[in-house]
Amino acid sequence: MSKNPIAVFDLGKTNSKLFVISAEGQVIDEARTRPVWREEADLRVLDDAALFGWMTGELARVVGAHGVDRIMFSGHGCTFALTAGDRLVHAILDYEQEPPANIAARIDAMAPDFGETFSPPLPLGFNYGRHLLWLDARDPDLIGRADAILSYPQFWSWKFSGRAVCEVSYLGCHSNLWAPLKDDFSSLVDRMGWRGKMPGFAGAGEPIGSHAVRLGGGRIVDIAVHNGVHDSNAALYFYRSLGFADFTLVSTGTWVIIFNPASPLETLDAARDMLANVTVDHQPVATIRFMGGREYDVASGGWTRPVSPQAVASVIGKRAFALPSFAPGGPVPGHEGRFIGPAVDGEERAAAAMLYVALMTDLSLDLIGSTNTIVIDGGLVKTGLYASVLAALRPGQAVYTSANPEGSAFGAAALVFDAAGRNPFVNDCATASRAEMAGLEDYRRQWRLHVDAMTKGVKEKCA
Repeated sequence: MSKNPIAVFDLGKTNSKLFVISAEGQVIDEARTRPVWREEADLRVLDDAALFGWMTGELARVVGAHGVDRIMFSGHGCTFALTAGDRLVHAILDYEQEPPANIAARIDAMAPDFGETFSPPLPLGFNYGRHLLWLDARDPDLIGRADAILSYPQFWSWKFSGRAVCEVSYLGCHSNLWAPLKDDFSSLVDRMGWRGKMPGFAGAGEPIGSHAVRLGGGRIVDIAVHNGVHDSNAALYFYRSLGFADFTLVSTGTWVIIFNPASPLETLDAARDMLANVTVDHQPVATIRFMGGREYDVASGGWTRPVSPQAVASVIGKRAFALPSFAPGGPVPGHEGRFIGPAVDGEERAAAAMLYVALMTDLSLDLIGSTNTIVIDGGLVKTGLYASVLAALRPGQAVYTSANPEGSAFGAAALVFDAAGRNPFVNDCATASRAEMAGLEDYRRQWRLHVDAMTKGVKEKCA
């Protein structure tokens, strides 16, 4: 068994990262870039050549510097590639674009029932089967020219290994392409004749091929390529590998994705962005999500520093509220994000935004029936008070935070380590202290009254 480091590319929508993780489970090198999404005719697409160039350059550097001999991928959701031979037959779409209204009306009627796929009807390309149907409507011959429909991490596994495979955690992520209870492709796949475009399955973390890395002086080193994984599912795997069993994971980044394996699927409400994800071992898990990191950025006016308790106390005292939603999707759909009450600016605006994201998380935890241990992972921990405010809002539950903000990358690495029979990671999660803030409970009650009034129409429509 190799004791060389692993290279993990954690490919996010706005930031893509490389982590070199040692056999002892430590990050010994890292690099970051911002993917380029460019306009091509009337579509916004990924500059995959630029990203591949960065990845191959960084990979050669870390193979030479650290003796990396394995590569793994963790990828953001909602994205796919159409390939034939060794090339793309269409550029990779940015999932944040809406099909024209006349096409959307037609393709949305083709979506399978929620009870089959547990994929709620979502805008843009959040159901990536919807964007496949959009491309098909634009060019009915396009998908026929493809050899394979690849999920985003599998595109990169293919790009580096030459082998096309499917992987269940990505297909099962609100794509409309997977039926979790049947553990098979959905009726949409068969109705559209796409089953033949779906390669055979490989497990997340499974070695599927090799990649030749050219080093200085012309030396070639072959490294193993492992099958990629959906990012938040990788985070769920990571915390399970640390020994957490009955717990709710709050995975934060651009999205706040909340998994509660203890919640029955029958409780899911499609109208409130609730769905079933599918774990790397094919198990459906109740999920709710909203674009919390994006919403925090928008609502806070781009604030990047920690938020002080004094600023939060001031906002609570003033009764300044941020109300949903500052990005598409989420449990309060169909409303534009806004502030009410006294005007706030600067750090106080950021404090109102942080309270908003904490309250949206709290609401989502109620909707997903979370009463067990909570583990918070990812970028929102860096806002300073998010975890402690959430702990104060959920006094009946133990709340843990991870000192590791990169749960998806570490989960991807854990899959590779586990495939080799050795996992070096240890549980370094700490109990979140509860924020002591006068008036927080009343602030929450008033915020919920505003949100309940906003969601009344949704509830009546679905009744």
